[in-house]
Amino acid sequence: QVPLVESGGGLVPPGGSLRLACVPSGTIYNINAMGWYRQAPGKQRELVATITTGGSTNYADSVKGRFTISRDNAKNTVYLQMNSLKPEDTAVYYCNAVIGLSVDLWGQGTQVTVSS
Repeated sequence: QVPLVESGGGLVPPGGSLRLACVPSGTIYNINAMGWYRQAPGKQRELVATITTGGSTNYADSVKGRFTISRDNAKNTVYLQMNSLKPEDTAVYYCNAVIGLSVDLWGQGTQVTVSS
């Protein structure tokens, strides 16, 4: 069973918007930071954005000013609002959650395609 489930991906034209969501598939305790990563064809997985339980955020330079990460701690849910999408944002987007100090959980990924 995949511990995290992403939704909200799809096909959108350049300049468009999408909102990704990630929820646990079951009960998970002691989640610390949560975040989004992406992997484009032929490239390594890269960080997009992270957020701590206190709400501190970190973004890749390539998405600053266009993407916004947020979370609902009560629901262990994390969101990624993506605006002004570019073709280079095309990738599979993965949700990540850090349990305790060092255990990583991942989702199965959701495809985001930016194309006219």
